[in-house]
Amino acid sequence: MAVRSRKWMILVATIWIQAFTGTNFDFSSYSSTLKSVLGISQLQLNYLSVASDMGKAFGWCSGVFLMYFPLWVVMFMAAFFGFFGYALQWLVIKQVISLPYFLVFLLCLIAGCSITWFNTVCFVLCIRNFPSNRALALSLTISFNGVSAALYTLIANAINPKDDTLYLFLNALVPLLASCLALIPIIRQRPLQLSTYTINQDPFIFIVLNVLAVITGLYLLLLNSLSSETLRARTLLLGALILLFLPLCLPGIVCDRNWGFRTNSSLVDLSDPELHTELIEKDQSNSLNIEPFSAINKEGLFEKVMEKGRLTMLGEEHPARLLVCRWDFWLYYVAYFCGGTIGLVYSNNLGQITQSLGYNSKISAVVTLYSSFSFFGRLFSAAPDFLLGKVNFARTGWLAVALVPTPIAFFLLAVSGSEVVLHASTAMIGLSSGFVFSAAVSITSELFGPNSAGINHNILITNIPIGSLLYGLLAALVYDSNVTSSVDKIVLQEAIVCMGRDCYMQTFICWGCISLLGLISSFLLFLRTRPAYDDHETNRN
Repeated sequence: MAVRSRKWMILVATIWIQAFTGTNFDFSSYSSTLKSVLGISQLQLNYLSVASDMGKAFGWCSGVFLMYFPLWVVMFMAAFFGFFGYALQWLVIKQVISLPYFLVFLLCLIAGCSITWFNTVCFVLCIRNFPSNRALALSLTISFNGVSAALYTLIANAINPKDDTLYLFLNALVPLLASCLALIPIIRQRPLQLSTYTINQDPFIFIVLNVLAVITGLYLLLLNSLSSETLRARTLLLGALILLFLPLCLPGIVCDRNWGFRTNSSLVDLSDPELHTELIEKDQSNSLNIEPFSAINKEGLFEKVMEKGRLTMLGEEHPARLLVCRWDFWLYYVAYFCGGTIGLVYSNNLGQITQSLGYNSKISAVVTLYSSFSFFGRLFSAAPDFLLGKVNFARTGWLAVALVPTPIAFFLLAVSGSEVVLHASTAMIGLSSGFVFSAAVSITSELFGPNSAGINHNILITNIPIGSLLYGLLAALVYDSNVTSSVDKIVLQEAIVCMGRDCYMQTFICWGCISLLGLISSFLLFLRTRPAYDDHETNRN
């Protein structure tokens, strides 16, 4: 019982880490103030956002350190990176110290590294403690990264609702405190000896925890708008903290009592946890490699594209050199690059977007909205695991469905600048990108091998800094060009602020077209991989 309780303690600790370390999601809450204090252009502000995302390109370093140091050491290294990067930025924005732009850029890069290192620690904890329910553990814990902005808004409003610089101070301090809180269960973890009963019981506990997570998300989404007053914000913050600590009670109750029944084990395939399943070919003798030229000529271009380079086994290990030769990987890469990453760049620009549309007082509310729906999107990524055995639909198909709202949202923003459209579009983009961020870990493991997932996923997310640079550069150039040509502008301290729909309209049109490309790419990936999932479902039954 103690061993089973310990692994749930570790899961709750992982939830805390994720909930309080998504510091990149509140960038929009203080970016306008940072821009004014530094006296920089929108293009230069975009580069600071890119620097934070560039930290993800160094995620592999945390994996190397884990080979030589225990988890808790790497966790505190991540906390130190964040404390150093954000604390000095806070001193800059408070005008206590003055630093050149290049050093501020480096601070953003260091702070961005901390986020990726925290994520690596959480991934390893989930994989070690829930080897047969890895996808459920990952989707649950990763989802809480999406509520960070909402939690930070509550904390900031509980201290001083009018001080945007508090976000940087909290970004520096709160992850360090969360690391201290999670230290004890992480240090005390021991190798697990899981019985079949324990593994079968786990999905029921995950259902309970996911229900509690939905309640937490709804609480933050529906009540966060009431936190503009300090006293009310403190009350709401207390309620949010109670919800975050409540899971500590649930696993203890489950482990202390014999529930008298075993949950449906269809949520986990004990005989094949790593999904080493052969891809079905309708006729192995007619595979692409041995088809005569005349047969190929009879096929259309679409059929040839769908067959060329098709994976031969789901879950087969792919080293990096083999990975980059796979068509399926590049379809996956484009889907992420044009889908999830573009949603992340949108969130980085939310402060300026909301300000340009004339809703300056609504910035925190819009950022919280994106954060909350990103949280729900991450939770929904667990749907394939909960519906396993009931709905036969490939995880790559879920990815394609999740990307549908993104182009719709951008085109809505292009045609209307109303507050209703802003809120609705932000919610759709947050839901879509949140699903992609969470589902990507499981998809990478299924398509290209679980043992290679750490390296392969870091290769996949190299698209984030690239997309952040290109999409952000596009938005900044359009923004600055409209500042120059438009009379609808204001001067905030030393920075010129663009006002009106034209500031981002062309950007939204371009982003919408790009996200359509991501949707098409994800659909092609689904068509190419669907036989593998169908075959696995058939064999499992």
